[in-house]
This record gives sequence, structure tokens and C-alpha cells, in this order.
Amino acid sequence: MALPTFLSLVNDVLVRLREPTVSTVTENTLSNLVGKFVNDAKREAADAYDWDAFNTAITVPTVANQYTGYSITGAGVRCKIMDVINTSRQYVLDPMDHATLDIEAYGTANPQKTTPFFYIFGGVDSNGDAMVKFWPIPDAAYNIRFSLIVPEDDMVNDYDTTKLPKEPIVLNALARALVERGEDGGLASSEAYALAKKSLGDLIALELARSPENDAWVPA
Repeated sequence: MALPTFLSLVNDVLVRLREPTVSTVTENTLSNLVGKFVNDAKREAADAYDWDAFNTAITVPTVANQYTGYSITGAGVRCKIMDVINTSRQYVLDPMDHATLDIEAYGTANPQKTTPFFYIFGGVDSNGDAMVKFWPIPDAAYNIRFSLIVPEDDMVNDYDTTKLPKEPIVLNALARALVERGEDGGLASSEAYALAKKSLGDLIALELARSPENDAWVPA
């Protein structure tokens, strides 16, 4: 089954508004506005659950004697960490707080240099990707693998696609459009939003049924 495109999602909403479909999202003011609602709805659906479709891995190579300035290229800032592993030495890194890092880095004359056992998020680079620090200071080059949930960027072009199911996106965007234009004798915005929430909940339940282990709490 083909992934839904930006244009097809916008047209699905327009049809439900009893409006003419368009050949491009930017065709008129209404289609432009509906495009904004579609992206808002997609972002809300993406943030509602750790979708398997967004699971990815990004490897960050360390540099000897450098513990700051590492970007997780392609992760953005809405990413969620699943695990962090030094694949060069086969062990898991743990998160570390900024205060402890400052004490370790600046509170001693000779900071420790060895294989890094901790990671600390800090800052965003010029591309909008999250940045991390490693501690102790790496004494050599190591490959640090980040297993992440990385939500999609907003759709821009007509044939940009989403890996999410279309139903909750279309219904949520419809509810937003109905709020904007007011009730017109058709589906009420509250009813449309209730349908969107039910659709999203059903899809989350289906994904959990496939991977029930993702809903299990595991102590650190």
C-alpha cells in the first residue's frame, strides 16, 4: 500500500469539507490552510506514541580528547532515546546530568580520559539537530550508536509522504478546519475531533498488539 502524500491528505480533508479538490497544495488560500492543519495533525499523531515506523539508528564517532560538540545528524530535536551503545567496545552508555558533568570536567585538574560511559544532551547545531557530550573524555575513536524514535519533518511538497496512517491525520485536520470556518450543518468540529482521537487510539492499540513488549516497564 502506497504511503499517503501531502496532496492526497489535503484533498481528503477538502472533500470532507465539501470543497473542490486541488492539483497542488498551494493552489488557493483554503488548500494552503488545510495543508497547515494536516501538518499540525501529523505532528500531534507522531508525538502521541513511539511509532515503530520512526525507529532509526544513528552512529556518532568520537574523537580522541574531545567530549563536546557532537551532533546526532538527522535526529532533529524531537527525537527520543531508546538506548545508546558503544559498538566498538559493546557496552551501554547511561545518561548523565549537566551538574555532574561540570563537576567532573571543571572540578579537577586532570579530567579522566578513557572510554566514555555517559552521554549528556546539550545544545542544537546549525542544522537543527540535537547535540551530545560524552564522559569521560574519549581517549580514542569509538562508534556510539543511538537507537532513536525520530518523528518526520513537516510535509512541504505535494508528493512528500508520511509513514503514519492517514485516518487520524485527516480527521484531526478536518476538526481544525471546522473550528476555523465554523459549523456549516455538516459534521461538528467536536465530533470530528472525537473520531480522530478514536482512530488514533485504535491504531496505537493495533501497534501495541504487534509489539506488547514496548508497553512494558523495565527498571533501569
